[in-house]
Amino acid sequence: MNSKIKIFLTVVFILIILLGISKFKMSNPKVLIKTNLGEIEVELYPDKAPITVENFLSYVKEGTYKGTVFHRVIKDFMIQGGGFTSEGEEKPTKAPIKLESSNRLSNKKGTISMARTMVADSATNQFFINTVDNNFLDYSPQNDGYAVFGKVTSGMEIVEKIEASKTTTKLGMNDWPVEDIVIENIEILE
Repeated sequence: MNSKIKIFLTVVFILIILLGISKFKMSNPKVLIKTNLGEIEVELYPDKAPITVENFLSYVKEGTYKGTVFHRVIKDFMIQGGGFTSEGEEKPTKAPIKLESSNRLSNKKGTISMARTMVADSATNQFFINTVDNNFLDYSPQNDGYAVFGKVTSGMEIVEKIEASKTTTKLGMNDWPVEDIVIENIEILE
């Protein structure tokens, strides 16, 4: 066999191996957010936000989100939940995590991000889903930003239904829906 054919066969063999391995690459985990208004499926990005995804999934596995509500709903901005019961009781949290907002993911419509205080590394269990493109929430050298860690893949109409909810002030917090929007459960699909 001449050397050109050997090189060609070697390259083909390597490509076949690489293509075969890529088929076994693990897919991104997905979760199903079950609410009293319907279901929202979200794909998570552990390759871009490993600390954030691990933190979120740990709360999911522990059942922390069961019975919490979307407590902050702002039209043409976002819906936020995961931290309070309908009575306004704050759920216990673990230690805050490191902010992963510089992961090059943008706060576009349908993405899910971690809520936090004015302190960069303060996210715990609360999350929000962007209902419009919120580029001003993205990381820049002048802005710590908010860590995107996934995207809605199904149920955006439920997100929009939640976003359209009438809100009031409850327990000193603005933008609380008048009718409870309960997170009945969040379960891992994959």
